[in-house]
Amino acid sequence: MKLSVTGSTGLIGTALVRSLLADGHEVLRLVRHEPAAPDEVRWDPAGGRVDPRGVEGVDAVVHLAGAGIGDRPWTASYKRQVRDSRVLGTRTIAEAVAKAKDGPRVLVSGSAVGYYGDTGGRAVDESAPSGAGFLAEVVRDWEAAAAPAAEAGVRVVHPRTGIVLTAEGGLLGKVLPLFRLGLGGKLGDGRQWISWIGLDDQVAALRFLVDGDLAGPVDLTAPNPVTNADYTKAVGRALGRPTPFTVPAFALRAVLRGFADEGALISQRVLPKRLLEAGFGFAHPDLDGALRAVLAD
Repeated sequence: MKLSVTGSTGLIGTALVRSLLADGHEVLRLVRHEPAAPDEVRWDPAGGRVDPRGVEGVDAVVHLAGAGIGDRPWTASYKRQVRDSRVLGTRTIAEAVAKAKDGPRVLVSGSAVGYYGDTGGRAVDESAPSGAGFLAEVVRDWEAAAAPAAEAGVRVVHPRTGIVLTAEGGLLGKVLPLFRLGLGGKLGDGRQWISWIGLDDQVAALRFLVDGDLAGPVDLTAPNPVTNADYTKAVGRALGRPTPFTVPAFALRAVLRGFADEGALISQRVLPKRLLEAGFGFAHPDLDGALRAVLAD
């Protein structure tokens, strides 16, 4: 199979490309700089341009590019960057896919559980409506931007991804040094739900979506979400370290601004209903097992 991947140097993209290449697939990496390797093809998300070689003659496009949600404080300019990097990039890819003469049969276009907003303790799946807040609005527009590909008859899938667990980065990777020193702790009151997925299951699920027949939104989260307090204890158990501390909500808001309430303190209890119904099997459905696998790598 021949695939094109945007965001190939990101956390998920790097692991996906590695997995595809290991199984003998051909991968083209869509990059914003001048191509420096035979597998690189230029695209300009803001300018609305994609080198036709990136979408013609490929079986699938996996679109993962976008500015990191929690990489920087949520200033007005960074919020614009978060939104534009997703909406403009997705529209660019979708229009290129729609116009391709020998284009892909499927576009797997990244999305996020931010779509649901704060669900409190209520469990939700793909049938739930969109929630409120900046991220929910961004995700709605992000998914809608892929419409040109769907209208052209391409199967479009929106993997609504939760917190991806890996020691290499993301939520877990950033705090592991503190937890290893015994300085880990819950965020706020710790009652907010976390919808997580191991990086290996994330990659397997993306490949499942490429190979299968699902279209529309699909939650990419493990079937057993946990509260932040339980998550904190589980990381401590995996490392054999105490987790006695609490990071107060006011401190998070002072440092992270708007991201505190829509990222660190938000409660999202999301279930992967469509993925399970389609027959996907999680390698690590429970948090303790997923953490053991992550920390053993």
